[in-house]
Amino acid sequence: MKKTWLSLLGLAALAACVQAEPVGEVDTVFKFLGPDHKIVVDAYDDPKVSGVACYVSRAKTGGIKGALGLAEDKAEASIACRQVGPISIAKPLAQQEEVFNERISLVFKKLRIVRMVDVKRNTLVYLTYSDRVIEGSPQNSVTAVPVDRATPIPMR
Repeated sequence: MKKTWLSLLGLAALAACVQAEPVGEVDTVFKFLGPDHKIVVDAYDDPKVSGVACYVSRAKTGGIKGALGLAEDKAEASIACRQVGPISIAKPLAQQEEVFNERISLVFKKLRIVRMVDVKRNTLVYLTYSDRVIEGSPQNSVTAVPVDRATPIPMR
C-alpha cells in the first residue's frame, strides 16, 4: 500500500512539472457573449531537461462554446524554446519523445510538443503540432536549443 501511495505521489509530482504556465494573452475578436477569442502564450518546462523552457502561442476560441469548453481551437501554434538556466539532463533521453500534450477540443484534438535529439550537433529540437483522431493538421512549428559540447546529451 505504501509503495502504491509513493508511486502515485511521484506521478503527481511529474505531472505538476509538465503543467503549462500562462505567460499572457491578447484578445483578437470581441464577443458579446462569453470570453473573446484570444492568442495565449504558455510556458512549459521540459520535465527531463533542467534549464530549458518552451513558450507556445496558440489560438483560444471564445464565445459561448469557448466558455463551456465545447469549442475546438485552431490547429495553429508557434513554439520557441530557450535555455533559461544551466542545462542538466539527469537520465538518458530517447531519440524522440513527447514531452507535453494538451486537449484543444472536447474530445478529438490535441496540441503536442515533441523533443528530438540531434546527436551530431548536440542540440535539442522541439516540434509543436496538433493532431486529430480522423485528420491531423500539417501546421507545425519547430525550434532548437543547442547544448554546450562540454555537456554531451546522454541517449538511451
